[in-house]
Order: sequence, then structure tokens, then C-alpha cells
Amino acid sequence: MKKIVYFGTPEFSAYILEKLLQFCQTKKFIVQTVVTRADKPVGREQTVMQSPVAMVAQKYGILALKPLKLDEQFLITNYPLLTADLFIVASYGKIIPQSLLDITRLGSINVHPSLLPKYRGPAPILTPILNGDKETGVTIMLMDAEMDHGPLLAPSTISISDQDNHQTLTTKLAQGSAPLLIETLVKFVGGRIKPKKQKHSQATFTKFTKKEDSYFDISSPPDPEVLERMIRAYYPWPVVWTRFRPSGSSGQARIVKFLPNNMLQMEGKKPISFKDFLNGYPDFPFKSI
Repeated sequence: MKKIVYFGTPEFSAYILEKLLQFCQTKKFIVQTVVTRADKPVGREQTVMQSPVAMVAQKYGILALKPLKLDEQFLITNYPLLTADLFIVASYGKIIPQSLLDITRLGSINVHPSLLPKYRGPAPILTPILNGDKETGVTIMLMDAEMDHGPLLAPSTISISDQDNHQTLTTKLAQGSAPLLIETLVKFVGGRIKPKKQKHSQATFTKFTKKEDSYFDISSPPDPEVLERMIRAYYPWPVVWTRFRPSGSSGQARIVKFLPNNMLQMEGKKPISFKDFLNGYPDFPFKSI
């Protein structure tokens, strides 16, 4: 029985984990522990929110470790739980130190939602939408000390439609990742895959997404094609936004959010169609989006 420790946090990772757990019920693999983001309070009521991966682990009765830091103390405290045959990592959200990666017998497998070496780093899903790419994919790879740098085990290409946004493309990538991971896992453990070194000279990199990345000055908007890609890439977070002061109003300009399907949302209001928005704010400088 091959023992697995699974590292992950968001919905993308939770979908893959659930499919992996369903597979493990019938094969000689077991996910013995999950490592995920620490619970965090959200909203005015400070309600404690578990990560999607933690909720899947709870559903299947698997212990979920939620460290604030992957430091020496975490390793010492949980060493018996972490001495698995291999780690599987899918959008965990933190750098896993080499001291932790080194304790596995078979190594650590990473599920990365791009066709490596393209789009290494923390934003591989929204970046190809921003760039107008027509396809992306998922890569199963072995981890080493550098981010998304290790040898490749298996790639799979996935198309990007003109309607895809970050949310829908994440779903497509998760659905493509799960069967590829399972197939690759069986072959890798059975010694039937030879890892292939990446072409590091061809690597491109992404950056962490911040709220200000999706802002534009309403007096100097991006070209329509660029704005359309931004709207899809930055949905559902942080969404494209600007500031607008309707004629006759006083005080500061208000935030306007640009959403997919030609929807706009004035700060404090519900999303409405672009046509209805113009009826309410005829001096809005955009006549089409």
C-alpha cells in the first residue's frame, strides 16, 4: 500500500483530491494526511472558513493539517504523519521547503495548471487568458528546490474558448488534471515513466495577483480587446474595476466593476446589463464593452 500526503487548498485542488480519493478506494494507494491552508475568519461575523481541500478531507474522514508555517517545528511535530511514500501537491499556495520534500521515498509530484515550462509561478490560469492564448494545459511533474522547475512526467493540452474566464478555465483544468494525475501516478510508481528535463531557456513566469492589477483609469482605458481579456481573466477575483463620478453627484468617484457577459456593477448596487447601466448613467464614457 503506497501512502500519500496531499498538499492543496482551493477548489481546483479539492476537485483533484476527491477524484484521487475515489480512485484510492479501489487501488493500492492511500491518502493518509492532507496539508492545507489554516482556517481563516471571514466577513463581519468572523465566521471560520475551511479551505475546500479541508472540507473534502473532512468528508472522507482524513486528517487535515493546517500549519501557519512549514517550518522545522511543523516537521518535528508531524514527522510520523508525513513519512509517506510520496507527496502530491496541487495549488497548495506555499513553498514547500526542501527539508520536507526530502523525506519521501518516491519523491513529490506536482499538478501544475499550465504547459511547463510556460507560465511557471502563482498565476498560471489567468495569465494565458490575459495574453489571448487559445490553449493551455496541465503538467504533472516531479518537484525540486525551485518553483515549477522539476522534471516533467506528463502534459495534457486544454483549449481556451472566447467565453472562458478564470473560474470556468479553472474547472476545465481541474477536470483534465484528475485523470491525468491518476494515470501518471500508477505509471510512475510502477516505473513506467522516465522523467524528462524541462527546457529551462523557454520558461516564462507569472506573478501574484493583486487587486490593483485589475484597475484601470477611466480617462485612459485599455483597448477593447485588452479590456475584454482582462474582464475574463480577473473574474471572479479581483474583477476589473475603475472609478466613475456620475454628473451631478458630489463626493468621491464610485467604484464600477466590469463583469463577464456585458454586466456592470456600481458600488453598493447589484450587477446589471450594460444597456441598463447606460440608462441609469448616460454620461458613462463607455458606449460599448
